[in-house]
Amino acid sequence: MKNFFSPLKVFAIFLILILSEVGSQSSYLDEGIILFEKNEFAKSKILFERNLVFDPKNEESYLYLAKIFNKNNNDEEQEINLNNVLLLNPKNDEAIYMLTLLKIKQSDYDQAKHLIDKFILVCKSFCSKKDEMQQKLKKLVPEDAKSNN
Repeated sequence: MKNFFSPLKVFAIFLILILSEVGSQSSYLDEGIILFEKNEFAKSKILFERNLVFDPKNEESYLYLAKIFNKNNNDEEQEINLNNVLLLNPKNDEAIYMLTLLKIKQSDYDQAKHLIDKFILVCKSFCSKKDEMQQKLKKLVPEDAKSNN
């Protein structure tokens, strides 16, 4: 009887450790958001990355990392993280919006136009940004393309 309880105790301890680790994962995201809102980008970046170690499919962590890289003018890392968001959720309108602005900044007319078309189809919370994106895209259009329309 004594041998039966020994493996049961080990299993119970293991289960407690696993559950406490799962609980701390969500706290990484929550703490990261709090730090992000306080403009503590370096600290929040670490927490979002730590959250992705435990949950590599967390689109919110990727989105916040993209926002951090946007603030730090790191276009390459911003684009990588936005593409990760869109791989996980192709209808994330905030990620499409941010990626569209990035493509406009990079003067990638074709990709920006494609993203705006996609944005119009899926927008939920950022629909008011559609006109802003279209105005920025119009500024990007080459003069010869404008005269052809």
